[in-house]
Amino acid sequence: MRRVVTGHDENGRSVVVSDGPIPRAREFASLPGWVSALPWATEPDEPISRTGEDPTPKVSSLLPAPGGTRFIVLIFPPDTAMADPAFDPIAFAREQRADSPGLAELMEVDGRHTTPTVDYGIVLQGEIVLELDDGRSVPLSAGDIVIQNGTRHGWSNRGDRPATMAFVLIGAETGA
Repeated sequence: MRRVVTGHDENGRSVVVSDGPIPRAREFASLPGWVSALPWATEPDEPISRTGEDPTPKVSSLLPAPGGTRFIVLIFPPDTAMADPAFDPIAFAREQRADSPGLAELMEVDGRHTTPTVDYGIVLQGEIVLELDDGRSVPLSAGDIVIQNGTRHGWSNRGDRPATMAFVLIGAETGA
């Protein structure tokens, strides 16, 4: 994945300040094909960076505070990768905690989770299934958009090819 970041030069003109791979991206050793990337983040009440300084090294939680955002790209390998006898769920959970602090702690054994965020999810490539509490499974394919309103959910790639999704998590106040 390539990330192009713009900013302003000393004369206030728009310029590209960085163009290259996403610095905070990695493929998990415990689950080949699982890729997690954090291209950008914002914090509540912080002004837009005119210089395009990369905020991702300072991110200590993938869950944004109310008013903050996280832009996350995930590549989900087919579910069969987790059925492989070589798959080590304990090692995968350890990598998730290291890579996705704040979010990994919310993961249940079955991969479902609930976050105090409004999430905009876009399927960029492949097919994936959204699983909800009511037992409904919603198949999604490239171009489909999901709006998660702080609901418990999980993702399943039942196909034989990776699925790539982009998410924008927006920190929200939890309601009653």
